[in-house]
Amino acid sequence: MSVNPMAYEAQFFGFTPQTCMLRVYIAFQDYLFEMMLVVESVILKKLDGFPGCKISPCQIRKSTEKFLLFMKEHFDKLFSKMEEVLLQLVLNIPENVLLPEDKVHEQYPYTKEQFQALQEEIQQLQQQYRAEASAGQALRAELEEQKAVRAELEKILQWFDGLDNICREHGTSNFKESFAFLTQNSKKLQDVLKDVEKKSKKIKKHDQLL
Repeated sequence: MSVNPMAYEAQFFGFTPQTCMLRVYIAFQDYLFEMMLVVESVILKKLDGFPGCKISPCQIRKSTEKFLLFMKEHFDKLFSKMEEVLLQLVLNIPENVLLPEDKVHEQYPYTKEQFQALQEEIQQLQQQYRAEASAGQALRAELEEQKAVRAELEKILQWFDGLDNICREHGTSNFKESFAFLTQNSKKLQDVLKDVEKKSKKIKKHDQLL
């Protein structure tokens, strides 16, 4: 069998020519074996018609095997010649023939060095793409964080707006004055709370004495 890989032929046919020839060889060989078995069975039937014949079935089997070996040797020689002809003239694509799917290589030829440079450029672009994708993901996360911070700031601004409105209702328009006003009211509320707690304790003691 030929050792040439014939990859271009395999691309065109969908199978390697060597595989095709191997299957043809196996098919012919199987047919030869079956034919010899048929010949042997016919000889045995013919011998049954001659009761005085001294040839045994074992001798016939040995003779059949010898003849099969002889046929196989000649068949292998003939098949090797047939294989050589078929691989060269039938299952071979000439070097000057280009398959339709490979026409692009004829239009845009590349040397080995150019192809290697193109591969390196593709790898660099892939690395840049991964870096940009990672940076984009980080930016999206930062934007989400900024949105959350902005929402909190808006709440604080709304709180200050409400605080300013309360201060205006009480006649204070300056923020410092408003803050001082709230501080004073806060202290007053704390004093009132302490006073209420003291009175509550006194009332509890009085109830316990009763």
